[in-house]
Amino acid sequence: MPFEIIRNDITKMMVDIIVNAANTGLKMGGGVCGAIFAAAGADQLQAECDRIGGCAVGEAVITDGYRLPAKRIIHTVGPVWQGGGANEARLLHRAYTSSLRLALKQDCKTIAFPLISSGIYGYPKDQALKIAVTAIAEFLREHEMLVYLVVFDKKAFVVNDVVCEMRASNPHTS
Repeated sequence: MPFEIIRNDITKMMVDIIVNAANTGLKMGGGVCGAIFAAAGADQLQAECDRIGGCAVGEAVITDGYRLPAKRIIHTVGPVWQGGGANEARLLHRAYTSSLRLALKQDCKTIAFPLISSGIYGYPKDQALKIAVTAIAEFLREHEMLVYLVVFDKKAFVVNDVVCEMRASNPHTS
């Protein structure tokens, strides 16, 4: 299964597509979203996002990558953490699978994801990671694609009581 969890800056990943943890209005935000907009060229990217108009939680849309090494950006909206009782897990899983299906339609060979909803949206990182790994693994059982889960900070995450250490660098970055 071609899947790696790495520590890196997603805006420097040399992949076909990077995924943006977007908001429903597809507006430039903070965190990974702000970094992607800034690196791509905020004015051009915002203009294209404005033409699209928006994206529902769990869904995904695609834009050009502009100044990024990636050719395209998939924007997906994860749920805001509300304690776990508002279908957050299902919606977060759907954000990953919607993005992967859209990437497949684009003949994508390589894709890089951030840990969706784990920043300002407050999703607990350990739970967000488990959902990301599950959704990506399910997709890769049926499809060929090299998938990176890119984590920016140096923290290790625990998945099923196993610590996954992040690689500090990746040969697929500029």
